[in-house]
Amino acid sequence: MAQAASKTCEICVSAPGSQYCLDCEQYYCENCKSLHKRQKLSTNHLFQHASKLIPEGKSRCSQHKEEFNLMCNTCNVPVCTSCVTGNHNGHKFSKLVDVIAQLRGENEKQIRDKTNEANKNITKIVDSLTSFDNAVESVIKAITDESNNIKHMVDKSVAQMIILVKEQSMKEKDKLTQLLSAAKSVLVAGQNLDKRRQDLDKTRPDETMVQQINKMKEEINGLHFESLPEFPKISFNSKAVTEYDIRQLIGSYTLTCLR
Repeated sequence: MAQAASKTCEICVSAPGSQYCLDCEQYYCENCKSLHKRQKLSTNHLFQHASKLIPEGKSRCSQHKEEFNLMCNTCNVPVCTSCVTGNHNGHKFSKLVDVIAQLRGENEKQIRDKTNEANKNITKIVDSLTSFDNAVESVIKAITDESNNIKHMVDKSVAQMIILVKEQSMKEKDKLTQLLSAAKSVLVAGQNLDKRRQDLDKTRPDETMVQQINKMKEEINGLHFESLPEFPKISFNSKAVTEYDIRQLIGSYTLTCLR
């Protein structure tokens, strides 16, 4: 970097070059600068006042010591005017300024396209995350609801089973109670007969006693015991249920993983 000396506009070569284009590495007057900025390829070029520090000079050809002002399209390298008739004779050329402007424009467009694509991808990912979170919450709610429904059905079935056990067992208990009452009646009748027998044994034997003994005998023979049936039994047979069985009752979910 060096302090700029008084320069002439390299475009019109008549007015002072008060402005320096950092992209083209050329001095411009105010008028030529305005025209340069209006062109599509150079509208974004940056200028610096010539009175400020600017680059010492342009890049030069190491062979001819001339400034690079052309671009060899065949070799894709910057060249000077002497190279055109030398090593690059017969090649196709473009102005280096135009090539640089075009390349910068292409890079700008590619960067813009890439950033736009990145923004679109970010939007899609964020939307997908939100949608996925909502879907996860829906699945969790569905699992919870199904679990509560199964619990309700289990509680209802258990309550019905308990009621049925109580009703059936009560019937069997009533039968046993009736058998018990009948057995107690026979016992009381036998105890009464035994008491009469003991009283009769204390009396004097006579014809009346014989009649009473025979009558008692008939009453004793009339005491009947009902044959006892097979008493009721009750037990519970539990069913082996695994966690897998429970999960099968609740249902299943499908998760498509990121690929």
